[in-house]
Amino acid sequence: MMRSRIKWLLFMSLGMFLILFTACSNSEAENNEKTGEQEGELAYNPPSMEELDADDPMTSYIQKGEKIFNETNTVLSERVGNELSCASCHADGGVAPSSSMVGVTTQFPQYRPREGVAFTIEDRINGCMIRSMNGQKMDYDSEEMRALTAYLTYISEGVETGEEIPWRMQNTMEEIPEPNVTRGEELYEQKNCLSCHATDGSGTGATTGPALWGDNSFNDGAGMSRLSKMSGYLKNNMPPNKDDTLTDQEAADIAAFLLSKERPEWKGHDSDWPNGGRPSDVINKERREKIREGTFNWADIENVIPAK
Repeated sequence: MMRSRIKWLLFMSLGMFLILFTACSNSEAENNEKTGEQEGELAYNPPSMEELDADDPMTSYIQKGEKIFNETNTVLSERVGNELSCASCHADGGVAPSSSMVGVTTQFPQYRPREGVAFTIEDRINGCMIRSMNGQKMDYDSEEMRALTAYLTYISEGVETGEEIPWRMQNTMEEIPEPNVTRGEELYEQKNCLSCHATDGSGTGATTGPALWGDNSFNDGAGMSRLSKMSGYLKNNMPPNKDDTLTDQEAADIAAFLLSKERPEWKGHDSDWPNGGRPSDVINKERREKIREGTFNWADIENVIPAK
């Protein structure tokens, strides 16, 4: 009798263990699915600004860096040539999962084929300053540069140097459906893009709705002036509420419409990619004019899939 009772208790204990183990495993799988993580991938867990130590002398630099990141066009108004900030593309101070800057400092130095040299994180920041911000470089030893790199380093805590970051490079469309610019213009209104970016693309604010074309937008030397980058960004980030996600075709159509519009011209196109490998999807002034005229051959862009 005693042995039977012991066996029964052991059986029940094992059953409870299996139930709890399965429940925990299912919960972990659900959490991974929600955050887009796969087994073995680096977890997305950027530190909070609330965790900063008020007595740490680095804290003031990190806080100032966050302010520069979110309000670049006002804090660095003498160096920014448009009405954009870092947060115009990298939402929530760069810690939003889409277009995240978490881990970025661990990826430098790195060779940059567009410039043909090894880049430091400071070089990369200045690349954005003269292209995306259409402005001037920051001094490498300035307090502002130190603050911005301190902030980016802080939000990258937990990521090892050179570690593969699964949330990077999400904003590139590898295969682009042949765009229809007329349809893109219609979608700009139908998808209510103008509520944040205005009918004329001038925007409503650097973080609430950045300028998409015109004098206050990025110049055509910025990464976003590439069709694959703009299409991928729209697909991955717009609309921000995610209630009505874009198809690849819709993203390509809107991207082509946006890139057909006039914007500041980058004067360094001829010196970009000095060692070869220039991508075929950069939309410069000449191509913008042809797109508007309806004479541009989309087959000139290698990864465009012709319409059937």
